[in-house]
Amino acid sequence: MSNFLKSQLLVVMIIIGVNFNSSSAAGLPEGEGRKVVEAMCTSCHAVNRITESKGYSREHWLALTDTMIDLSSDQTNRALIADYLANNFPPNERRAPTLVDGDVNIKFKEWVVPTLGQRSRDPVEAPDGNIWWVGQWGNLMGRIDPTTGDMKEYPLPAGAMPHSVTPDKEGNMWYMGNKNGTVGRLDAETGDIKVYAMPDSKARDPHTGVFDKQGILWFTLQHSNRVGRLDPSTGDIEIKELPNAGSRPYGIKVADSGDLWVACNGSNCLVKVDAKTMDLEEIKLPHEDTTVRRLDIAEDGMIWYVNSGRGRLGRYNPDNGEIKEWPSPSGPRSHPYAIEVLNGIVWYNESAMRPDPLVRFDPATETFQSWVIPSGDFYAGILRHMRPTKDGDLLIHQSGTNRIIRVEIED
Repeated sequence: MSNFLKSQLLVVMIIIGVNFNSSSAAGLPEGEGRKVVEAMCTSCHAVNRITESKGYSREHWLALTDTMIDLSSDQTNRALIADYLANNFPPNERRAPTLVDGDVNIKFKEWVVPTLGQRSRDPVEAPDGNIWWVGQWGNLMGRIDPTTGDMKEYPLPAGAMPHSVTPDKEGNMWYMGNKNGTVGRLDAETGDIKVYAMPDSKARDPHTGVFDKQGILWFTLQHSNRVGRLDPSTGDIEIKELPNAGSRPYGIKVADSGDLWVACNGSNCLVKVDAKTMDLEEIKLPHEDTTVRRLDIAEDGMIWYVNSGRGRLGRYNPDNGEIKEWPSPSGPRSHPYAIEVLNGIVWYNESAMRPDPLVRFDPATETFQSWVIPSGDFYAGILRHMRPTKDGDLLIHQSGTNRIIRVEIED
């Protein structure tokens, strides 16, 4: 078997979430095709995400792998892999979500991005209406014209492995170089890229970025346990370490006051960042097993957050300190992840469920509604970030299946 084919097939396991720290094939049942899967996958990946997946029919295993790799020149192994996986990992309900019916109608519009295996993620609408995304594993940024469907991809400097992208007011696109400690700006007109390196070697993993009203780029550095700000007019970068080790700052949003709010993915906290001084104020949330992937700020100033560790949706009132949480429909192991407050309605997803559902919560009635997120005619992948469009829709993604998705919300 060629090294090229082996390296390509490793990408298959990305889609089903295989870990990267084990070479064991334990858990793969005997049968024709096992050695092919083992040789191509488990030299770098563990197999628990195959055995714990929702499973698929043969048709959907083929569709799933075809979204990530091109085995058209090796139909024998393509069929062998599909047969083995379908025979041993058929559909199951072990992690099925609890879906809630309701009166709201939505539509999913999907784009399959060009480069296979890139883990497309974090789509955002630019001022001109184009949609941008980053392909973290493909080390690229991409642009979709939503009117024509035309796409263009831009390779990034080696090792950037971008985690998120956000536009400035001029339409330049800024990415977080998650693996090489950089922030980059891509000129949408010329394709030129300017790279800003972190001033501190301990600030190694820029994660999520957002611009404030003054045009300053703020960003989190999750494993470095820091937040940073970059002034595009000077290139100056300031970094501030969070008060407590292991807080793991993740999502970040700007309040109307200009201050920043940060989610703690490693601890039960939210952090308020003073935009002028960079002073940090930690707000402790109930229960030590609380962790928060992302948050958003409603028009009334309420801080909405996903309690990923406990499978709950939370709200913090910064005026009086009141905290209230609601159990997510699929329960304590649902792991809510992305979140957006749009026109007074809270949208988020339950990322540990298979398939991954999009959830709507109406604060006025305290009621839920949910839908499974498609990937073509099957369901796979994980949503990690969502952003609004100026027309009142949502941009989401399925990073495992190479898809950018617009959620059209019907009135």
